[in-house]
Amino acid sequence: MAKSLMPREGVSLAGTATRTWNTVEVDPITLRVIGGALNSMAKEMAQVLYRMAYSSLIREAEDLGAGIFDVNGRELCESDSTPMHCGSIPAYIRGINRRLAGTYQEGDVILHNHPYHGAAHSPDYGVVIPIFWEGVHIGFAGCTGHVSDVGGNFPGLCMDVVDVWAEAKLMNAMKIYDSGVRNEMLIQHILDNVRTPEQNLGDLEALIASARIGEKRFRELLGKYGLDVVMSAAERWMDYSEEMLRSRIREIPDGSYEAPIGYLDDDGKNRDTPLEVRVRVQVDGEDVLIDLTGSNDQVPTAFNVPFEGSVLPVAVSAIRTILLDEELTEEFVPQNDGCFRPVRAYAPEGSIFNPNFPASCFARFSQVNRVFDSINLALAPVVPHNAIAGSSAALCAIAYSGLAADGESYWVYIEINEGSYGARNGKDGMDAVDSLMANTRNNPIEETELNHAMRAERYELRGESPAPGQWRGGIGSVRTWLMQTDTYFGSEADNRNDAPAGALGGSAGVSGSFIRNPGTPEEEVLYSKVTQEVIRAGERLEIKMPSGGGFGDPFRRDPQAVLSDVWDEYLTAEEARRDYGVVIDTGTWTVDTAGTEALRAARVPA
Repeated sequence: MAKSLMPREGVSLAGTATRTWNTVEVDPITLRVIGGALNSMAKEMAQVLYRMAYSSLIREAEDLGAGIFDVNGRELCESDSTPMHCGSIPAYIRGINRRLAGTYQEGDVILHNHPYHGAAHSPDYGVVIPIFWEGVHIGFAGCTGHVSDVGGNFPGLCMDVVDVWAEAKLMNAMKIYDSGVRNEMLIQHILDNVRTPEQNLGDLEALIASARIGEKRFRELLGKYGLDVVMSAAERWMDYSEEMLRSRIREIPDGSYEAPIGYLDDDGKNRDTPLEVRVRVQVDGEDVLIDLTGSNDQVPTAFNVPFEGSVLPVAVSAIRTILLDEELTEEFVPQNDGCFRPVRAYAPEGSIFNPNFPASCFARFSQVNRVFDSINLALAPVVPHNAIAGSSAALCAIAYSGLAADGESYWVYIEINEGSYGARNGKDGMDAVDSLMANTRNNPIEETELNHAMRAERYELRGESPAPGQWRGGIGSVRTWLMQTDTYFGSEADNRNDAPAGALGGSAGVSGSFIRNPGTPEEEVLYSKVTQEVIRAGERLEIKMPSGGGFGDPFRRDPQAVLSDVWDEYLTAEEARRDYGVVIDTGTWTVDTAGTEALRAARVPA
């Protein structure tokens, strides 16, 4: 049976009361103050988490999420961090409620990472603390972060594994604090089954501290305004966000909008066999359905996607981002449960977007990024001022690891490489930035070189020219690492063998690549998905990330903008002439206006 998920409004979950407060009128000033307080506490939770964490992926890349939720997991507020992390926490809470609803006590702390019960994927540890007020359970403070290692077959990341148990040590709604009593033996058992126990313990303590500061701040807010006022204000904010998103959906003509079929490189085992991604956006009044029917069947590797914890958040995030872009929306619209209500997602069971238990679904980010990209491309013809051309849309997560000097423990370093955005109406694509669902920062080279036997020999924008368009595509990054010791290398990336698409007349971008020992007789092109390849001491690894597509007819680009790109060496004078119809006087390095007008006028319409 296929699954179709939508928010569970008004549903009581096994012993959990749906409402323990009375609705009251809240004046506009108090409403805004409480809204600001909710927003601030989520941001503070994230600050505590990333400043305390040990692993670089949380501490530097900010691969995390945090927020406050009601007893059913409805999101009252979220941090400005990774949309996937924040958007999945309601599913974590539903998964935890499935086992623990009705058993919560003050002082409980729950650890969860089960991908078939709400987790985004198993490396994203979720810590949830039930919030009590006057002896009544009224909500949760929750946060998630990607830890360095979760056990399983391979250090850091896994790809070619047999099932969900092989990918990680699974925690299914486990109370690591029970009524305030810390379960030291359970925590030690968890740490004994990972390769980076010191990092994981530091990250776990940071997650607990983050959730506790959220609990504290929310209780302080309740102490100041009372439960009825705070929860009534929260309901108003959720209803407001819902109405704002629905109002934008109503502006789109009803209909079915299909994106071009996308192709992921392979599943990490069956090489050169691309996987189909099919996305259809159904707009019906003020509701949207993201239909993934026709996408590839599930695969026998980790390259599957947890439906509830990853597919639904990406569907909501894509629609909210496209239709309520903060730059194009004058009104403040908070991200909360209201944004989930108009959006549903559907994927047939047994597909890569809704695998059957116990298939592994560890490596799921490249797929969901492609869903986001496809939603955007499907809607581009009807919302051209909001949509963008194709982006890199393939999170490039790489795990480097090896035995430490003591010969007994591991070092594990996970890095996110930067792709690029496609262009949009009025703006060129952003260069060398993690795009769409991830929103993570790059890790400073200095930090990596300080802590690991790796040296960065190259880190810059790719040398190829950006995708032509009235607004040009973004440029991906290129990075070359010199390994100073034998290093295990694992990757769950996707090189975008079908390059990021152009939009409304713009050209396509370019694909990425992994190359061992580039420019030498030993040069070897590697696949984008790698299971524990060894890069020997003295060898180099070059990583090129995809560059985004262009937007609009290149011959309509402002000639001065083309000239500026020539000055910046993004383009040659010949490329300016060929791709944009702009003639550059190479003697003065200025635009030949008459020559440009003549060349553009002579172009044969497509």
